[in-house]
Amino acid sequence: MPDSQKGSTRAAWAIFKESPFDPGLKTHKIHRLSAIMKRTVHAVVIEGDLRTVFYIEGDAVISFNIGSHSVYRQ
Repeated sequence: MPDSQKGSTRAAWAIFKESPFDPGLKTHKIHRLSAIMKRTVHAVVIEGDLRTVFYIEGDAVISFNIGSHSVYRQ
């Protein structure tokens, strides 16, 4: 990951830790992955086409991928 994306990722993570559904993160449900995984899966927009994908299990947030829109197709 380029340094510029690392900085954007750190900034988004700081906001995410305070409020995962902050409007600035454009958090949204990924319907296809949710159906496949049989749990609600969300993505956060870090910048441009860079996203991180996560789900919530109890009081834990499980982030399992970071990348472009192609992460949705895995």
